[in-house]
Amino acid sequence: MSATIIDGKTIAARVRAQVIEDVRAFTERTGRTPGLATVLVGEDPGSVVYVGAKQRACAQAGMTPFDHRLAANASFEDVAQTLARLNADPAVSGILLQLPVPEHLDGPTLTGMIDPDKDVDGLTPVNAGRLALGLPGLRPCTPLGVLELLHSVDARLEGAEAVVVGRSNLFGKPMAQLLLAENATVTMCHSRTRDLTAVCARADILIAAVGRPRMITRELVKPGAVVIDVGMNRLTPEQAGNTSGLVGDVDFTAVVEVASAITPVPGGVGPMTIACLLRNTVDAARHQAELQ
Repeated sequence: MSATIIDGKTIAARVRAQVIEDVRAFTERTGRTPGLATVLVGEDPGSVVYVGAKQRACAQAGMTPFDHRLAANASFEDVAQTLARLNADPAVSGILLQLPVPEHLDGPTLTGMIDPDKDVDGLTPVNAGRLALGLPGLRPCTPLGVLELLHSVDARLEGAEAVVVGRSNLFGKPMAQLLLAENATVTMCHSRTRDLTAVCARADILIAAVGRPRMITRELVKPGAVVIDVGMNRLTPEQAGNTSGLVGDVDFTAVVEVASAITPVPGGVGPMTIACLLRNTVDAARHQAELQ
């Protein structure tokens, strides 16, 4: 058996095309465009690339991008004041503080200062609470993207045994909550999980997000499982050999022979994150318009 390859690029393109239509309809109805503000502190190369991609995607969707960049030595007060101004700006529908921030800053506290109704990353304590309680709110983009990928292959989530490897606040915990909302039975694994192989091997849905190259081997995958690889790891030239050097948390070559569907790296989960960020921004703009 060889698994269906879940094409994140194609699915993300469909989401983005719908966002363009939604933006057009919103602008015609309200006379203004949704606006996405990104806040980048410092010049971390990866963060610079990510923010640039988000800004371009925002403009391509017909939304207004607001690009705020602060020096790496910016104080907590500097960042907090920037967020406060964006919270109060009616032209800004969504706010994204690019993480991680420099070590001298408190990222979770700063994120918590974002207006929950503009929190398009879905990471404020208020939106985390809304998700946990099953209340309406903005959800984290990458878990939303994974859910979209699962639906694209008609993965049966209700009653399924789902295993999430990784318990981060950014992905693992909200992913588990979204799966619970779909009536899956969810197990979260982490560094202290006993007999990880046995736990993973009984999963109908296996999602890996730990940042360890190819740690999910064939032995950890139940035949016919749907496998989602959220990892993005760059190998050294010696490790990469003849490959591109970019691999996920799943040993793709081995697991593709036993899973029913699997995401590649790159081209799987990655494109969905920005697509869902754009959709969250439109949803935030609509909600704010209803409150006025």
